[in-house]
Amino acid sequence: MQSWNRSANGVQLSHEEILRYSRHLLMPEVGVEGQKKLKAASVLVIGTGGLGSPSLMYLAAAGVGRIGIVDYDVVDFTNLQRQTIHGTARLGERKVLSARDRVLDINPGIQIDTYDEPFTSENARTIAAPYDLIIDGTDNFPTRYLVNDLCVLTGKPNVYGSIFRFEGQCSVFWASRGPCYRCLFPEPPPPGLVPSCAEGGVFGVLPGVIGALQASEALKLILEIGEPLIGKLLLYDALAMSFEVVRLKKNPDCRVCSDQPQVRELIDYEAFCGVPGHDREEGRLPSEWEIEPKELASLIGRGDRVHLIDVREPHELAISRIQGADLIPLGSFAAQMHGLDSAEDIVLFCKSGSRSARALELLAAAGFRKVRNLKGGINEWARQVEPGLPVY
Repeated sequence: MQSWNRSANGVQLSHEEILRYSRHLLMPEVGVEGQKKLKAASVLVIGTGGLGSPSLMYLAAAGVGRIGIVDYDVVDFTNLQRQTIHGTARLGERKVLSARDRVLDINPGIQIDTYDEPFTSENARTIAAPYDLIIDGTDNFPTRYLVNDLCVLTGKPNVYGSIFRFEGQCSVFWASRGPCYRCLFPEPPPPGLVPSCAEGGVFGVLPGVIGALQASEALKLILEIGEPLIGKLLLYDALAMSFEVVRLKKNPDCRVCSDQPQVRELIDYEAFCGVPGHDREEGRLPSEWEIEPKELASLIGRGDRVHLIDVREPHELAISRIQGADLIPLGSFAAQMHGLDSAEDIVLFCKSGSRSARALELLAAAGFRKVRNLKGGINEWARQVEPGLPVY
């Protein structure tokens, strides 16, 4: 394999580094020269969440000399179930700072760059320029397509991972040596078809497995050893404890990596995908289609007839519920909405407002006009109206 990473010529290992990385140095596949390659290498990790957590910690522990961290969120209580780079003491702090401090605690001898901002078409080239490869630890389609196109246009490897509930995927998309992400997924799915982790949940250890695999692939690329997942998609099922590898082929008509590409510059990826470039669950409706929790409580309190419809999954009722609401899960909503009365005042809700917004769009397209979405969902109802309910 032709060398691609930054030259390790002139890089030296201190006595302390030789001791720190001794278990690497004992392996002929790594050795002193390999450890120098790691020290000379630079990796950009997009996202400090479930996938970014293990990737960052293992890259740092392995001695990758320069690591860039991109995120623009703060540490939230719900993150701690899977985002192991952050701790309870870091709640409310900027994620890039929490991740930086944890990584430097693991290995203070490396350089950490932080980018506390969204990764967009406007800044992506500038941020990515100093790095040899990119690890995609995001959970939204606009950023995935952005990372892919950026890597194709700049010739960088894209170490990809994705997770949902109990299943994960991992691959290396490197257009000069195999297919890119668009070869596999030429177009994004219709908005709302694929739920986010905030909507569908994720098994806490799943991102640990996939994120560690991403780190492993990145290290193999830097060391130029083994067989990377180029032209292959690894599928992991935690429930079945199974790994499957699917062979991928380069699409000769790919819009970005073919011989005659249509995409030659970074585009507006939120417009391309039809969804926001983040993984937070929130509504996207005009204000006239929404109702505040306190306003709904006032209507119910004075005896107005309001048909409450809960579009969450049945198992979510064990977490919290609003008394008197009918359950019509979003997955079966289109098939069941013909039984609703368009003359009624209907209020839809879910956990945080995203799924119920999609249900409202279905009703609006069918001619319903007396329908509104509970802003912030049952979680906001719990905060403002019924504090005895848990927030999840």
